[in-house]
This record gives sequence, structure tokens and C-alpha cells, in this order.
Amino acid sequence: MKTTLVVMAAGMGSRFGGGIKQLAEVGPSGEIIMDYSIYAAKEAGFDKVVFIIRRDIEEAFRRAIGDRIEKYIDVEYVYQELSNLPEGYEVPDGRGKPWGTGHAILSCIGTVKEPFLVINADDYYGKEAFRALHDYLAELPAGSAAQYCMAGFILGNTLSANGKVTRGVCKVEDGTLASVEEMFDLRAEGDVVVGRRADGTPMTFSPDAKVSMNFWGFTPDFLTALNGYFLKFLDTDAKADPLKSEFLLPSVVGSMIADGSARVAVLPTSDRWFGVTYAEDKANFMQCIRERIAVGEYPETTFR
Repeated sequence: MKTTLVVMAAGMGSRFGGGIKQLAEVGPSGEIIMDYSIYAAKEAGFDKVVFIIRRDIEEAFRRAIGDRIEKYIDVEYVYQELSNLPEGYEVPDGRGKPWGTGHAILSCIGTVKEPFLVINADDYYGKEAFRALHDYLAELPAGSAAQYCMAGFILGNTLSANGKVTRGVCKVEDGTLASVEEMFDLRAEGDVVVGRRADGTPMTFSPDAKVSMNFWGFTPDFLTALNGYFLKFLDTDAKADPLKSEFLLPSVVGSMIADGSARVAVLPTSDRWFGVTYAEDKANFMQCIRERIAVGEYPETTFR
């Protein structure tokens, strides 16, 4: 069964020195984080990459990675636009940013028609999760629906030494996702991880807790379901907070689990996350890549 990698690359990069953080060079031959994700995905068996981008960064994006990797794997582009709304809805006055990760994936309707993996452009996930989710999706019987999966990362492996992060903290029962809740301002404090709920309630977690890193595996029916939840969002959350509300993938998946319309297998991974949420993260990631190249996990040069 064919499988597709969907890369969410439309983020503003506001916490990375004002630049386009997805395009920061981190590898010895000028590679960016996406080089390593796509290399791992292709090695795992994914057949195609779909990039979700903004039109204003398209030229820089194609120059940085798209034009290079299309020689090695099929590439398509879709665009997340603030104005991409269902008929009868309008962008609220004063709204300047798109509607979040769930809204980004809606851009794939009409383009992605096979099981697909969703990742962030500016996160490094290691190789283990790509193999696990590819094999899960590829082995699903034809026509499977609402049999989704996610990579269950270890919370302690996903923190930044340079600032607070947001993670979807998961409750897992018998290998299946029971719930996921976005937690904010997460940071290590002694032997625990502290943070807060969206309403400000302080929370404490074990570093071994499972978290979502927007590393989701879906069957194509998810796009139809997602569209329905987006309509509900526009009629509720978006009306209550038209300028700041976001339609987020973990929230949608959590709602589907709660109403019994989907099952999500949690596939554990021990790989460590790296990202460039903050400019200071770049040096840490560059060291990680040098170490992985030294042990033969990646070549000295990718997609050149």
C-alpha cells in the first residue's frame, strides 16, 4: 500500500529570531531538519512527500529543499491560507494567522488519498518512529477507516534546554490512546516536569509520560472527519475567540476518541526529539546530527 509523508511547514518561525526556522541549515552540507526527516521517511518506505507551506515562503522553500529532493521522491505542495474557509464563513477582522495544525491538514483534501503520516517541519524525530508508523499504515487492510496511530514519545526526551515547550500529554490504555491534552510551559524541574493546563492550572508529570509530537498516522477518511470538526470549531471556539482560537490536531483526535469515532494505536519510541523552537536549540541539534553521522545512521550528505 502506498503511503505519504505530510510535512507541516507553514509556521511563522516567530521564536527563532524572526527567520524562517524550518529552513535553518543544521547539517554538514547545508542540510535542514527536513532533510533528515525525509531521509528517514523514504528509508522507512514512504512514497511521496506533501509540503504544507505559505505562498510567501514558496520560493525560498523550493530553493532550500523542494527542488533538491524531488529528484529522489515524489513531491507535491499545498497551501495553508487564512482565507481557506468553508462557504458562508469569513475571516474575522483583525485575524492575522491561520487556524492551527488541524486547519493546515485540511489543505491536503483532494491531494492526499492514501494513508499518511503528519509531522512538523522543524522537529527532528529520529528514525524509529518513521519505521513503526509506516509499517502500521502499510499493513492496514485496504479500505480501513478510523484506525489511526501516533508515535508515543517520552516526555523527558522532548524538552528544550533553552525554554518552555508545549506538548500533547497522553493517557494510554493497553497500547491505545485514551486521551490527549495540550500542556503548556513544560520544563524540567528536578526529577519531574512541570507545566500548566490551558486554563492556567499547574501540572506535574513524570519524565516518562507519553506525549504527542504531532507525529500522527491517518487513513484518508480522517480528512472528511476533520472537515466536520472544523465546522463545529468555527461555530463555537472561533466565535468565542475569533482572533486567537486554534484548531489543533491533538484536540480533534481527542474529540474523536471521546465520541468513539476513532481508535488510535500508540507506537512507542525511545528516540530523542530535537528541534529549533528557540535559536539556541540549533547548536544542540547540529551536535546530535554529527553524532548520528559518525555512527552511520545518516550519510555525510543527503539529497545532493
